[in-house]
Amino acid sequence: MIAGSIQKITGPVVVAEGMTGAKMYDVVRVGAYGLMGEVIRLESDRATIQVYEDTSGLMVGDVVESTEGPLMVELGPGLLSSIYDGVQRPLPEIAKTGDFIARGTVVSALDREKLWKFTPSVEPGTTVVPGDILGTIPEGQTIIHKVMVPPKVSGKVVTVLPVGEYNIDTAVATLEDGTKIGMTQRWPVRQGRPYAKKLDPTTPFITGMRILDTFFPIALGGNAIIPGGFGTGKTVTQQSLAKWADVDIIVYVGCGERGNEMTEVLTEFPQLDDPKTGAPLMDRTVLVANTSNMPVAAREASIYVGATLAEFYRDMGYNVAMMADSTSRWGEALREISGRLEEMPGEEGYPAYLATRLAAFYERSGRVQALGSETDRLGSVTMVGAVSPAGGDMSEPMTQNSLRVTGAFWALDTSLAHRRHFPAISWTKSYTLYMGQVRGWFESNVASDWLAFRDRAMFLLQKETELQEIVQLVGPDALPESEKIILEVARMLREDFLQQFAFDAVDAYCPPKKGYWLLKTIMAFHDAAIGALNRGVSLRQILQLPLSDEIAQLKTTPHEEALAKMPKLCGRIAEDIAGIEVL
Repeated sequence: MIAGSIQKITGPVVVAEGMTGAKMYDVVRVGAYGLMGEVIRLESDRATIQVYEDTSGLMVGDVVESTEGPLMVELGPGLLSSIYDGVQRPLPEIAKTGDFIARGTVVSALDREKLWKFTPSVEPGTTVVPGDILGTIPEGQTIIHKVMVPPKVSGKVVTVLPVGEYNIDTAVATLEDGTKIGMTQRWPVRQGRPYAKKLDPTTPFITGMRILDTFFPIALGGNAIIPGGFGTGKTVTQQSLAKWADVDIIVYVGCGERGNEMTEVLTEFPQLDDPKTGAPLMDRTVLVANTSNMPVAAREASIYVGATLAEFYRDMGYNVAMMADSTSRWGEALREISGRLEEMPGEEGYPAYLATRLAAFYERSGRVQALGSETDRLGSVTMVGAVSPAGGDMSEPMTQNSLRVTGAFWALDTSLAHRRHFPAISWTKSYTLYMGQVRGWFESNVASDWLAFRDRAMFLLQKETELQEIVQLVGPDALPESEKIILEVARMLREDFLQQFAFDAVDAYCPPKKGYWLLKTIMAFHDAAIGALNRGVSLRQILQLPLSDEIAQLKTTPHEEALAKMPKLCGRIAEDIAGIEVL
């Protein structure tokens, strides 16, 4: 056993000597309470340790013992609907010890007594390779948990359990070499899980939010950031994505947000119904909660715990969405620990390796062919990270370094939030790099001219921004009517298309096809109005028609009813405006 003693204590960082044989990222137990920590630097027999818990009360000379293994999570049935802290301790179990987490608390991540119904998928004599499915277990009402052969394990199956109920410590299969395979696996959180092949992302990550699905889509297996100042709606946007996104599994990591925001997530999520199945949303959700008053080291670890849980379900062939709220708090944890280590700081005090750590995290997203004999088992991890720049200043290091390694930038605008325009995603500052990859899907599954309408709408919104500058100088009356109609159509795009009410039963989620037809209806109004203006009709005459009110009602009209109504409305718009007589 590797054991040493504390030589120096600096906040969450402890230096221990006598640690010969210890390895980087080994988990250690510190002091009489057995506080969990992780080796982050080695010099001769001295180990620098970041402790995941409050270090008050530790003294020089206290014993430090190494577990001789890295920080690992336990993966198996029972993860879904669980709520963990940053190092995978179940919060409901910890709560039994009191309102505050007692230091040194050790709790099993999975329920070891619950019985799970196991159905074998292989027979004795079958040769299996890493990733093969040994059997299935119903987990919740909607997800089938697949018991997989762990990486680096292969051989011929000698025995396999029959259909029955077993706890997670039961070995479900035995190989010819004597290896027993259970329902669970353990995996180091800082190491990405292996896969057979990484695939190009070509299918869009459908969110149900019109501004994202139409203007700034990302692909399944892609990644995006949502930067924005206080009160702009980062958490609400991520919660909407968690509820409505077209994926199988949600992993929601609260890596350092304020306690009241995380409390809202912990209390509301268990009460939400899955809009797709009617079952509780928690049946396909894992929550990792680490608030800003928890130790910084655990905050830094929580984001890796979430990524590993997401990869585990990806390997089963599921599409997983991982929400990280907020990566800025994770970056602040890195900055604080780096300062305690007396490392040379980079920009604004962040460590020089900030960009490397961010890249290593986001590269764990992706769409892959999973390990195993089945070549058609495909899964994905889509990552969406919130960023909280101080004062909304997006030139700060966390936002800029995240920009360099992610494929979409959904910028939240404080001025939009102040005008109660939600989601407050700026159409002038945001962008996506996935348009070329998902364009084919939209043109095949929504409409062949989908991109053309999207580009026209973006042009009108950008033109409105230019015209608003003129209006502020000389007033709207100075504009010709051909430009006044641009302002009117842009207003319709903003209010009737981009704005979306997350608490409306219909408007909370908009299918891509309805979004396309809504956009097409607004553009039909624009085209007909331009034609009428060219004939000499006044803008006032056009706006007297009740057409704009009918268009405004479409977004809250039930989807099937709206889809049936909009093609007819497009034709009627053209007829009604063409029928206006020139005064």
